[in-house]
Amino acid sequence: MSRRLKIYLDTSVISFLFANDAPDKQDATIDFFRDFIRTSVYETYISDFVVAEINNTTDKELREKMLAVLDEYPLDFLDLNNRDELDSLADIYVKEGVIPEKKLVDAYHIAVSVTNQINTLVSWNYKHLANINRERKINVINFANNYPHEIRIITPFELMDYEK
Repeated sequence: MSRRLKIYLDTSVISFLFANDAPDKQDATIDFFRDFIRTSVYETYISDFVVAEINNTTDKELREKMLAVLDEYPLDFLDLNNRDELDSLADIYVKEGVIPEKKLVDAYHIAVSVTNQINTLVSWNYKHLANINRERKINVINFANNYPHEIRIITPFELMDYEK
């Protein structure tokens, strides 16, 4: 019996379904949702932080499309009853300079994944999340704060394993 990989999607993955200005990433994201999310290849999670970011989208049509994705695909919500723990861990990422203060929600995406023991955070955000140097620093912080499981922060490209 094989267990499905648990993944957490940040908001960028959903928004790239509609990124006409980045056709390669948009096509990859559409394929990812069609072939891997819709078919439940992975246990896929989001949080209220994703919904809040979508609700803050100023383009009403885009906001409505992104909200529709939440109903259209099998996405499970993670419980955020551990808000004090999330606040503390997100604050550490910012104070340690791994995530800029202006990008606090990115720190929360990481904290949600880590505290829920989801080892894969999926993002198109190369600058603040999906890069090996940032990932290594986050794992050092996590280990120092008694979160010993490693987290991977990767793009949808890295999850699209058509051999399975």
